[in-house]
Amino acid sequence: MPSDFYWFVILGIWSILIVFGIKPFYHYLRRQGSEHMVAVYYNRKVAHMLAGGVPIIAAPMVFDDPFWVLIGGILGCLGLALTHLTDRRLWWMQTDQNMNDASFALMLGISVYAIWEYSNEPWLAILPSLYMAFGDGVTGIIRNKMFQKRTKSAWGNVGMAILCLPLGYFFGQLAEPEIPLWGLISGVVASYVERYEFGFIDDNILIVLFSSLVLVIGLNIGPI
Repeated sequence: MPSDFYWFVILGIWSILIVFGIKPFYHYLRRQGSEHMVAVYYNRKVAHMLAGGVPIIAAPMVFDDPFWVLIGGILGCLGLALTHLTDRRLWWMQTDQNMNDASFALMLGISVYAIWEYSNEPWLAILPSLYMAFGDGVTGIIRNKMFQKRTKSAWGNVGMAILCLPLGYFFGQLAEPEIPLWGLISGVVASYVERYEFGFIDDNILIVLFSSLVLVIGLNIGPI
């Protein structure tokens, strides 16, 4: 338990440092000619991968209890939501158009905790969050590069699939019983649903929800 707490603090500090440390990257992108919103969305995807993805990869190695990941996700969500609600946004990575950054943190914590507790498979538990952090991150970068704005495009989903399918297969092999094809299917589903949003139900929620559902089905049915 003390070790879990220390790592919780260390990874929390890491995420905070990343969020504030990417501010110079915004200024660099602006100097290179990027519009404000383009620079913001590049930075948001960098935060996805480094502030969210890196701690998630570390979680199975440093935590004995997924409770700490859940608490981290809740605290991250509250902190990011508060910047929106008080109109003190982190302007280099947040916009007034949505609060997807807050839902990202919350879904990350809930997903890892729920699957870890259900399956007792920590490496499998982080898979939907990896789709959200790195898969959606790559998707956003591709679309930003191609269209210079936040938009949905099949090209982004293709890029996400190229990353997520191998991730799903690999982490599916680590489960007991091994369910690599279910992991592969979860990567396909995550890459497909990313392009949809329904009001406050954003792509972060859909990616985690549907890929987690596939994994739960796979754990119950077994290998195919």
